[in-house]
Amino acid sequence: MYAIVEIAGQQTKVESGKFIYANKLSGNEGDAVEFTNVLLTDDNGTVTLGAPFVSGVKVTGKILTPMVKGDKVIIFKKKRRKGYRKKNGHRQHFTKVLIESIG
Repeated sequence: MYAIVEIAGQQTKVESGKFIYANKLSGNEGDAVEFTNVLLTDDNGTVTLGAPFVSGVKVTGKILTPMVKGDKVIIFKKKRRKGYRKKNGHRQHFTKVLIESIG
């Protein structure tokens, strides 16, 4: 069984017993998290679509690590023959969440 859930404005596919990395969520290690914006569920071929959300279904999870840093992204801008060069970097913060149940 899996579900498509909207977490902080992004759609994420979640399954029971698996980990996801969501954009930074408020909470401490070990806190319970509920996601109520479920867009789609699939239970062994039985697909349920929401309009826009599936009613009565929520996904529960547990925060394992409150802050994990993602890979570094390098932003480099240059204009040829002008001497303009600018280099900048960014590392996104994520929260590691264990999905406990769907339903």
